[in-house]
Amino acid sequence: MGLCIYLNGKFYASRDKALISVYDHGFLYGDGVFEGIRVYNSRIFKLKEHIKRLYQSAISILLTIPIPAEKMEKLVIDTCRRSGLKDIYVRLVVSRGMGDLGLDPRKCPSPTIVIMADKISLYPPEKYLNGIKVISSAIRRNRPDCINSQIKSLNYLNNILAKIETFRYGADEAIMLNDEGYVSEATADNIFILKNSNKLYTPPAYLGILEGITRYCVIDLAKKMDYTVIEEPFTLHDIYTAEECFLTGTGAELIPVIEIDERLIGAGKPGKHFKRLLAAYQKLTQTEGVKI
Repeated sequence: MGLCIYLNGKFYASRDKALISVYDHGFLYGDGVFEGIRVYNSRIFKLKEHIKRLYQSAISILLTIPIPAEKMEKLVIDTCRRSGLKDIYVRLVVSRGMGDLGLDPRKCPSPTIVIMADKISLYPPEKYLNGIKVISSAIRRNRPDCINSQIKSLNYLNNILAKIETFRYGADEAIMLNDEGYVSEATADNIFILKNSNKLYTPPAYLGILEGITRYCVIDLAKKMDYTVIEEPFTLHDIYTAEECFLTGTGAELIPVIEIDERLIGAGKPGKHFKRLLAAYQKLTQTEGVKI
């Protein structure tokens, strides 16, 4: 108990036994799409939203997923149940499948479907209490007219290069700018800053960000809590002078940023507005979702 992997019609309880071909184009070329999904207290959070985005990503790269969305949802539920866990991170992957050593996707007759139900811990607990330190990365975010950021693809090299830079400078995370110098997102998370006590800013999608599902949840919660949410471009200077800053993502959830480029943000500790939004988000995750 504690791990379950679905792979092309079979379930496995060991990561060593769930194997794919080295000729799979997901492995060879990063040709595929994925979703990360959270389960809180046996409830799958925003399952339909994640499945919808998976299929939209697949449509965009002309990848036909061989089963309908409703069946995919049931497979995710079944995989979670078989894991025996109550709090789970699900990684759902659909690759182009096995082909040859060429790029031609027509040589891949059958996509590979993988659903992994396991645990995840991106940051130690003290980082959520005390906040993280970030840098601004020299690696620019992919331009959306080259690689559309709304496609959650298996090729994360752009993000990984920024993550490598993060660790080289002894930071916890990196903020990536677009080619015009505007803030886009972190290596795997969206970013929010707070100014003027109740104005919450986050970059708009057209700057080349992935419109995260956690991001949408925070925007919706913030509006209900009488914050003014503004989706507009901003620069590093705006982060430097913000009252508060935090990141959002399925894996990281909500995590406060207390320092960027050796500049303290606000008082240099998690702010009251972040804590308020975090409490609202945590309550939401415990009351909504598909029961497993």
